[in-house]
Amino acid sequence: MPSILPLGLLTHSHAAATNTTNNGSSTGSSGTGSSATTTGTGSSPSVNSALPSNMQISQAGFLQLISTQMQNQDPLNPTDPTQFLSQIEGLSEVSSLQSLQTSISGLTSGLQASQVISGTSLLGHSILASGNTATLSSGGSVSGAVTAPSGASELVVKVSNSAGSLVDAFAVAPQSSGYTPFTWDGTTIQGTAAPAGQYTIQVSAAVGNTAEAVSPMIYSKVNSVTIDPTTQALQLNTSNGTVALSSVVNIQ
Repeated sequence: MPSILPLGLLTHSHAAATNTTNNGSSTGSSGTGSSATTTGTGSSPSVNSALPSNMQISQAGFLQLISTQMQNQDPLNPTDPTQFLSQIEGLSEVSSLQSLQTSISGLTSGLQASQVISGTSLLGHSILASGNTATLSSGGSVSGAVTAPSGASELVVKVSNSAGSLVDAFAVAPQSSGYTPFTWDGTTIQGTAAPAGQYTIQVSAAVGNTAEAVSPMIYSKVNSVTIDPTTQALQLNTSNGTVALSSVVNIQ
C-alpha cells in the first residue's frame, strides 16, 4: 500500500502550482498563437487531479504534484528549490512513521499469538485465583485458600447455595505464613451429598473476640483461553468463570 501524506505538508505546493497555472492561463489568453495557449491549458495533469476526495495524497500523487508545480512555475520567479526539498523530506518522514507503525502492529500480533500459545499450556490445569463462587461437580469437591490475618486463631468456611441458604460450615486452623488451604467435600450439614451447581464461599477469621471477613481464593479448571479485545490481555475461561492470567496465584 502506498504511503499517505497529509495534505498539510502540501499547502504551499498546492497554492504555488495553482498560482502558476493561473498565470500560464492568463498568458495564453492574452498572447497570440497556439504555443501561448498551450502553456496555460496543456496536457500536464492539473493540481486538483492529484488530490483525492479524502484530502490525502500518496507518494505517486505527491511526486505528480511537485512535477506539475515545476512545469507551471513562473520562470521569472521560480519557487525556491529548498521548498521542494523540505516537502520531500516531509514525505520521507511520514513514510518512515507509517513503516514504524506497521512494524509495531506486526509485533503486537506476534505477542498476542505468543500469549495464546502460552495459555494453551494451562488447559486442563487447576488455577487458584480470587473469587467466592465455586462450581461443584456431581460427587466432587471444592478447594481454595485464604491468607489468614495476623492473630487469627480460627478460620470458618461457610458454603451457601444459589438461593442463599447455608449448606455447610467447617473450621480450618490458620497457617502462620503463606496461604491456608481448605476443602469442602461436597456434603451438606446433614452429611448428604450436595447437588451439583454453583455455590458461594465465605470465610471469616476469629481474631480475639471479633470475626473478620477474609476474601477467599478458589481453584477452578481451565477449559479454554482467549484474548480480551479491549485490553489485549490473556483471559482464562474456567469452570468458575473468566479469570485474568494476572490474577492467578497458583497452578496445579
